[in-house]
Amino acid sequence: MPATAYVSTTIPYVNARPHLGHAFEYVQADSISRHLTMTGREVYFLTGSDENSLKNVLAAEKAGMTTQALVDRNVSYFEELLASLGVVTTAFIRTSIDPHHLAGAAEVWRRLDANDDIYAKDYAGLYCVGCEQFYEPSDLVDGKCPEHLVEPELVSERNYFFRLSRYGDQLAEAIESGRLQVHPHTRLNETLSFIRSGLADISISRSATRARGWGIPVPGDPSQVMYVWIDALTNYINTFDWIQDDPGYHRYWADAERRIHVLGKGVLRFHAVYWPAMLLAAKLPLPTDVMVHGYITNAGQKLSKSLGNAVDPEELVAAFGQDAVRYYLLAELSPFGDGDFAEERLVARYNNDLANGIGNLASRLTSMVERYRGGTVPARGEAGDLEVELESRTADAVRDSVAAMDRFDHREALARIGELVRRSNAYVGERAPWHLAKAADAGDEDAARTLDAVLYCGIDVVRRIAILLRPFIPAGSGRLLGAVGEDPAASLDSLTELAGRKVVKAGPIFPRIEL
Repeated sequence: MPATAYVSTTIPYVNARPHLGHAFEYVQADSISRHLTMTGREVYFLTGSDENSLKNVLAAEKAGMTTQALVDRNVSYFEELLASLGVVTTAFIRTSIDPHHLAGAAEVWRRLDANDDIYAKDYAGLYCVGCEQFYEPSDLVDGKCPEHLVEPELVSERNYFFRLSRYGDQLAEAIESGRLQVHPHTRLNETLSFIRSGLADISISRSATRARGWGIPVPGDPSQVMYVWIDALTNYINTFDWIQDDPGYHRYWADAERRIHVLGKGVLRFHAVYWPAMLLAAKLPLPTDVMVHGYITNAGQKLSKSLGNAVDPEELVAAFGQDAVRYYLLAELSPFGDGDFAEERLVARYNNDLANGIGNLASRLTSMVERYRGGTVPARGEAGDLEVELESRTADAVRDSVAAMDRFDHREALARIGELVRRSNAYVGERAPWHLAKAADAGDEDAARTLDAVLYCGIDVVRRIAILLRPFIPAGSGRLLGAVGEDPAASLDSLTELAGRKVVKAGPIFPRIEL
């Protein structure tokens, strides 16, 4: 059986429509999932919706709806975005209604409680509803939440606490040994620094009264509900019926080659400290990789529903298409740092790299196969120095782009593919098949054989580039493969003889965008 891997995104609050930051995380995780599949793994890919938050309750009250009605409506916006972006997941988990999640969250609580890792105490702290998080005064910027730029409210109540302080040494060992890898290295250092500074126990419940009765009740104490983050973090294993020893849990979590979480830098502590500590306490396997991306900014400010500067990704897809939006996010933006959104850059990236780059290459070559060889790819013939060099460049691009994606660096992977596209277009110009065809028509047999080698080599490179592009622009990749007569599901390891294939001279595979 093939090796297995697990990929997840964070699950967003559904108090409003999704913004471009959600789209970025979705396509990042989708590209990782597709890359792992392309390189021989069987992947379980999970996303979902975080529904048990006070933010959702307050949004429902403002809209004059029940909380359940609001989340039911808003979840559909996120599911529609996934579809419009071409993101294909194995499962979509909803934390307010999924029976495995409700049972699994309660079971994790019971395991922590049985291990004497939970206790109750009175507590007062500064709470940001937008983050659903308590802050220390030293964490604030000018007295305001650093994420939402609002003053947190002082909350005083009796809560349950998790003995996070017990797990500092174990967490540090897991990270330093590489058992739990945090990417990039700067985030690893940040995590270790936070752990080594001394971990304080954390509040893991809220009063049912303040939560308006919305949330998962604390086992044995209906006056409290689980803190939304503690409930939500358990979703990553609750997609499986792990309590009943679900075989899927073993295949895709406990025994998986890699267990990868994709998340934004603002929730690093939750995923690299709090959640792994809970897993250690519950005696469950840790994730293997925590991949941390930055924020998409607009004029230097984080995109946020709360800040009112969100960019609607559905509108972008409607205006420019799935390929353009996915390619821009993955080719232009850093996988690990912040990046500023600019519509002009989206259009420029698409036109330069896709329309004028690989699209032009495929169009030129399929047109020449049709014109000079009746639409059938000729036998390879004897390769010259330029063909040998292009094949070597292709092998390098395959190796380097795959290695970059193994490091979660989608921008670097696409840069290496882009270099191959530019070299391939230059190769066609250097070989000038139109001159070779004229000479062949005049009876030059050497020119005819060279023309065959050029057309074969060029079409072969296009199909390999198309496969390399599959994790990033699956729809465009499929069109490219169809144009050169290749199976849309082909892999680099399963390519068969190209000679005799019929190519398709269709319209532009990546039509230019005109603003």
